[in-house]
Formats: sequence, C-alpha cells, structure tokens
Amino acid sequence: MIKKYLLPKLYHQQLPGVLLIALLGFSSLGTDENESSSMKGSVKQVQKSIRVAGVKSAVSDDIAVNVTAIKKAIDYAGMEKADILLTPEGSLSGYTADFDRKEVRKALDKVVEYAASAGVGLALGTCFYEEDDKCYNQIRFYDKAGNLLGFHSKILRCGNHGDPKKGEINHYAAIPLRTFEFEGVIIGGLICNDMWANPECTTLPDTHLSQQLSQMGAKIIFQAVNGGRDDSEWSQVNWNYHESNLRMRARAGGVWIVTADSSSPTNLNSSCPSGVVDPKGNWVCSTESKGVQYFSYTIDIK
Repeated sequence: MIKKYLLPKLYHQQLPGVLLIALLGFSSLGTDENESSSMKGSVKQVQKSIRVAGVKSAVSDDIAVNVTAIKKAIDYAGMEKADILLTPEGSLSGYTADFDRKEVRKALDKVVEYAASAGVGLALGTCFYEEDDKCYNQIRFYDKAGNLLGFHSKILRCGNHGDPKKGEINHYAAIPLRTFEFEGVIIGGLICNDMWANPECTTLPDTHLSQQLSQMGAKIIFQAVNGGRDDSEWSQVNWNYHESNLRMRARAGGVWIVTADSSSPTNLNSSCPSGVVDPKGNWVCSTESKGVQYFSYTIDIK
C-alpha cells in the first residue's frame, strides 16, 4: 500500500518550466556566410503535452460512495489515456472537517493505489488531517506512480463579514502557495474561492493567487470546486461571476486552467463551468452544467 502523508515544506518551489534544444547549423562547403550566421544559435522550443481529465462527481459525506465515484473517474481517465485526473473539492472526504480520519486515510490509500495501477496521476480534492493535527482543505498531487508531490491547501477560505468570523475559515488551516512539477511541467492548484474571491464570503485580501502561480512559473492551474447552488437568480449571477473570473484570470496570467465542480445535487446546475480554459481565456473543453460529467483534453505547452 502507498502511504505518504508528510506535510510538504513550506516554501515556494521554483523549478524550470520548458526545455530548450539549441539547433546549431553547420555546413562544410558552399554555404552562404549570412545563411551560416543565421543558422548559428537558432533555438527551437520543444512542445510538451499533458493529457488532463476531470470529473464532476456527486460529492457526499459518504466516503465509500465517494471512493466508488473516484474509481469510476480513474477508469475513465485511464481509457482516455490521461496523465492526470482532477476531482472536485472534498471529493474523497466530503466537504467537511468532521469526518472519520482513519476511514479517509484508508480510502486515500485505495484511491492512490488504484490510480497508480492505471498509470494516472491525481489532483485529488479532499479534506485531510496532516501530522500537525490540523485539517486542510486540499488538492493532493500524485504522480503516475502514486508518489505524493505535495498538496495545495485552500487559502481564501470562506467566512462571513460579521464579528466573530464564522465559516470554514475557522475549520481549515493553510500553508503558503507553492508549485509542483508533474511530467516535467510546472503546475499549481487552487480551490474554489482561491480563484475568484467572492466578495460576499471572502474576509481575507484577494492576493490574486492565479497571478502568483503564473509568476512562479506554473503553466497549468488545477482548480477543485464545490460551490453552493440553488434554483434562484443569484445562482446564475454566481455562475456568470465564476466563469468570467476563470476566463479573465487565465488570460491575465497566460495559464491553462483545468476546473471541476461538484455535481451535487444532480438536479441543479453546478456553481460554475467545468472543463479547460486556454491561456487566451477561451473554453477549449467543457461539460454539461448538470449531473455527473467527465472531460478530457490534451494540453500542448511550449
């Protein structure tokens, strides 16, 4: 069984992003001097492809049900020959800090081992108690062999604007923003409100985390979402706000954004679109707004 629960080092990991291969042109006879000069030092960028997959699963507080849903998504990712699968916020534990810690640890082992056997990396949304006895709302990143790369913990945790502050800001701890290397590409993670800093429930400053990740060299940002929704007009207002933020922040940072919301309850539209936004702010892949959905897309990075 694969068991890796160590708290990652609290620093920003700076890693090289793109490999460059210098192609030097040489000629023995009859080469024009200008031609020879222009060929020398010419550089060609190598394009790196990462195939991503995502699932809009119906996240619940039933861990066994969540495990089954994640395994189905891993099966889908494997069939799609995806390198990495993104799941929604809290997709393993449920979106809560009140869960059976031992059960979640065992469930995590099962899911990671299952993904490794399929050769699929994970950007796994779950709440989790680390060795410091603090609960973190996380995206846990695993490589295709099941090795833990580290985790992103939600930073802009939601709360009210009253005194005292109420909400998840009191239930989850946070660590500094960082990046990870997956298959030679620098990636980052954000969770739900980290991306858009909803003014109705954000008590901390919006430090534009997507821009920070871009400046740290991230080429792809994986966003796990589990937003509130109902059948009112304001759910549509929130959807529009979330979608606009996704497109504008992708464009502003010149980054790919892969995002997956929960689909629970399945009879309502999700709180935001799920799919892939390119660095120009365009949707290149998206799902239906209701129900359990899957998506996959090959991202080419220069």
